Amino acid sequence: MIHPQVQQALDAMSTRTIQNVFLVACGGSSALMYPSKYLLDREAKSIASDLYSSNEFIHRNPATIGAHSLVILCSHSGNTPETVEAAKFARSKGALTVSLTHEPTSPLAEASEHVITYSYGPEAPAFETNYSIMYQLVVGLLSIKEENEKFHQLLHSLQSLQAVYDRAKSQFAERAKAFAAAHKDEKLIYTMASGANFGVAYSFAICILMEMQWIHSHAIHAGEYFHGPFEILDKNVPIILLLGLDETRPLEERALQFSKQYGEKLTVLDATEFDLSGVDEGLRGYIAPLVLNTVLRQFANELAEARNHPLSTRRYMWKVPY
Repeated sequence: MIHPQVQQALDAMSTRTIQNVFLVACGGSSALMYPSKYLLDREAKSIASDLYSSNEFIHRNPATIGAHSLVILCSHSGNTPETVEAAKFARSKGALTVSLTHEPTSPLAEASEHVITYSYGPEAPAFETNYSIMYQLVVGLLSIKEENEKFHQLLHSLQSLQAVYDRAKSQFAERAKAFAAAHKDEKLIYTMASGANFGVAYSFAICILMEMQWIHSHAIHAGEYFHGPFEILDKNVPIILLLGLDETRPLEERALQFSKQYGEKLTVLDATEFDLSGVDEGLRGYIAPLVLNTVLRQFANELAEARNHPLSTRRYMWKVPY
């Protein structure tokens, strides 16, 4: 059964000609769109897609945005000024706007034609969370416009996701504690991934390590590792490496193989270790980043506790004008 607000958005899409999709958000809300962008790249045959940071979307003003565009936006609070303005900008161009938020009465909800309220927090059902909603939207779109046959398999897989999450969290609980104990005094931690998983590495770097823990970080794309970033590697440099199940896994494996030769502080999360029972075999590359993200959140919680630095701590965000 599909999320009812997603169905309403899909009904609206069915009445429109859609030639392109713009995924628009900031920070962690932008990062969670990376798997959907990857999926669109792999699956869409006639619909182009791109992903923008909200403010640049407005200022860049893509020439292709118009009445045949779908703009999907996200802001957890619904108060992100740049994303609210991006929704207004998209509507001024005649685009169909669909926004994801946790706050149904927020400014973003008011600025958008269609609003999907997702669940959030440790008790939130996996099927109703933002990553799942994004997949329901984009694969639903491809089902309507291109007769993509993976929609029903995706819905079934997403309905199995909660059990997958629960097993993964139990499996990695002790490793999360060990990571926190080993890294609580680090001043810098890099993250690395590729393909559908890169958004997870990016989010962990900029939202968890930099924003919430004040630890220097950078998300390195595994395909770019050997074009500059690998020169920083030595035995004292901590790197979190994500290995997914999508077509770009060879990039991540190559980066890991080299890093093992010259580095020692490596934390490897490999999606082949997950029990993905209930997830369609052909969709596991798309589902893996969602599970990696859930496991990494455990690592974040344990790191925050070990450092006595709550994830809610901020120095500037929401505190000073910016």
